[in-house]
Amino acid sequence: MRKTEQSPNGTSFHDSVIVATVAQLRKVIGEPDRESNDGQDKVNFDWVAETENGDVFTVYDWKEYRRLSEDEEIEWHIGGHSRAVTEKAVEELEEELAQLD
Repeated sequence: MRKTEQSPNGTSFHDSVIVATVAQLRKVIGEPDRESNDGQDKVNFDWVAETENGDVFTVYDWKEYRRLSEDEEIEWHIGGHSRAVTEKAVEELEEELAQLD
């Protein structure tokens, strides 16, 4: 898993989620592609990355409508072009997050 320059156009939510903090995601994915942590939009943080085999996916909070703390665990949506892609992204993210403990 790594950040990507691929376009996330056409990705969508396929019921795949992870639980993590903003700080943890910064460590495993890097800086967000979009960040407006003011609670005014449906999304405060959004990352675009790709799986080990090059499939693009997104990680984003959804409808929190509040400012998020860097160390608060929340549920993050994973978007992709298919359920298989989002499930693979969850697997890779969970592996990376487990190494932080």
